[in-house]
Amino acid sequence: MTAPLPNMAPPINPDSKPFWDATAEDRLLLPRCDRCSTVIWYPREFCPACGSLDVSWFEASGRGSVYSFSIVRKGENMYTAAAPYVLAYVELEEGPRIMTNIVDCEVEEVAIGQAVSVVFHDTGQGQKLPRFAPV
Repeated sequence: MTAPLPNMAPPINPDSKPFWDATAEDRLLLPRCDRCSTVIWYPREFCPACGSLDVSWFEASGRGSVYSFSIVRKGENMYTAAAPYVLAYVELEEGPRIMTNIVDCEVEEVAIGQAVSVVFHDTGQGQKLPRFAPV
């Protein structure tokens, strides 16, 4: 089983605040352009596809698949004790790919295309970090 990872509180700005507020409730919110329907990652005030400022939030399924990953065998600083751990891009059902960790499994079990779902790890500062575990 992967070792516990550090749970550092994220930097929050006005564009990402709704996302981080929702994580405190174990919900994964994503921004979507109201003009062209592009699902946006990382949260920002405008649509990178069409430039519209009409962006709203919706609750994502929390499901996806491993798009790419790397096993980190030598962590540094606060990650030293956590190694080995998996750093991955997960492609969400809604479309965006997000960088995250794959947890709750042996690092050798992770595979490209593997189905995963979101789990939330508490930072102790009001937000939770979305990570993903195999389903």
